[in-house]
Amino acid sequence: MDKLAKIVNSFDTFYHQMYQDRWPLLKEALLKESKSVPFNENLLKPYYLDEASIICANQLPITENDKVLDMCSAPGGKALILVQKLSAEGSLVCNDRSSARRNRLRKVLSEHLNESKQTIIKVTSHDATKWGLYEQNVYDAILLDAPCSAERHLLQNKKALLQWSSKRSSHLAITQFAMVAAALEAVKIGGFILYSTCSISNLENEGIIEKLHKKREGRFEVIETKDLFLSESLKYGNIVLPDKFGGKGPLFFVLLRRLK
Repeated sequence: MDKLAKIVNSFDTFYHQMYQDRWPLLKEALLKESKSVPFNENLLKPYYLDEASIICANQLPITENDKVLDMCSAPGGKALILVQKLSAEGSLVCNDRSSARRNRLRKVLSEHLNESKQTIIKVTSHDATKWGLYEQNVYDAILLDAPCSAERHLLQNKKALLQWSSKRSSHLAITQFAMVAAALEAVKIGGFILYSTCSISNLENEGIIEKLHKKREGRFEVIETKDLFLSESLKYGNIVLPDKFGGKGPLFFVLLRRLK
């Protein structure tokens, strides 16, 4: 058995343990090309993205004068949605640590937004895992679309799949938790955090919120999200999976509100 075959076998075993008899159909759906839809609300030209991403971004409660942080913003599709909710008195910080991804982010913002919207956006390059060390109680709302396993991409890209191991999800979950914990410090009391991933691994999804309950007990609550009929309800949050929702997703999202 060659290296790729061994990895595929290990990959199937790992996710079959999570999804049981559902896994073959879910995997089949993940192997198909995702269907992008245009988002063009007040944009210079449409931006195409998975419909689940639009549903997700709209879960974050934002009023027009809010100070908003998009912690892992590139390539920028969700930022285009968030900024439409803000007036000239509001602000949006779009962050990404990678210079290449920031360049792509800036290009997306400049090509799709008029000058008045661009003036309320600031692009930064901070390490999201350490955000709470230098900004605390600052933001009214935070979107954390965290780096994740992105299994759909892996299954459709043999080169990327060759880098996968059964430890990948656990390692990513450590970083994801650090980011959520940092967001909890950076958001104001009473403010909202929308945590999302395009992973199907419960280690990176509900597992992060389970850990946050253990490590930050009493400091936040999970808020019920809208449009539940377009996603599956979980113990914490919701997930859109392509085998049940016409090829959309995968996308997990959960809305949190800081209590203290």
